[in-house]
Amino acid sequence: MPKIPPPGSGRLFTEAHSSAAPSGVHIANVDGASRGNPGPAAYAVVLRDPDGHVVLKLAKKIGRETNNVAEYYALLAALDYAATHGIRALRIRSDAELLVRQMQGRYKVKSAHLQPLHERARKLARQLDYFAIEHVPREMNRDADELANVALDSAAPGIDRRFSDSDHRPAATGAQAAAPLREEPRPAQTPPPASRRSARPSRIRARFVKGVLVPLESLDLPEETEVLLDLRIALPD
Repeated sequence: MPKIPPPGSGRLFTEAHSSAAPSGVHIANVDGASRGNPGPAAYAVVLRDPDGHVVLKLAKKIGRETNNVAEYYALLAALDYAATHGIRALRIRSDAELLVRQMQGRYKVKSAHLQPLHERARKLARQLDYFAIEHVPREMNRDADELANVALDSAAPGIDRRFSDSDHRPAATGAQAAAPLREEPRPAQTPPPASRRSARPSRIRARFVKGVLVPLESLDLPEETEVLLDLRIALPD
């Protein structure tokens, strides 16, 4: 079996059939969609295990963005999932030529909006034992494309469907792939232990901007602090 380069080697494999490709590679089809460019945008990821079984379908709205930003969000979602689920070998397939060529180092990243997304994507990719990204025709990326448009048409903020090892199934095609997925119920959030509760005031003001809650006052919290939100909507007079 070909030798896998160590994590952090910095090599980004670019060829679809690289001789260095190891066995056991997960494949993620990613896609971003924007109506208006910029306009309402969403992204989607369809991840398959080395046997070709779908293990994740993920699609989310991201507010008003360009198509290129949505494409990067899809790539980052796939890389984040790999990082948090022990996936060490990943191949990305996308019909977005700009995204693929920038990740391959063939195109420069001139847009200030894309530069931080590009830098984070390359950092995550270098943490894998094996990473490849390839450009495919739109018809070969149809499942992710249709899922991103389902998210745009949906009233819900996102679709997040994971399949367990005992629930493997082939990827849906055609009308079946275009049908909205029912969001699986999420486990109820439990309050943190008393030792982890903060003595800070329980009320702060925040504004909802492009799908993100932005605090209107300083929180002064350590990085990656978990916060339990109890939302109360302030209606205008």
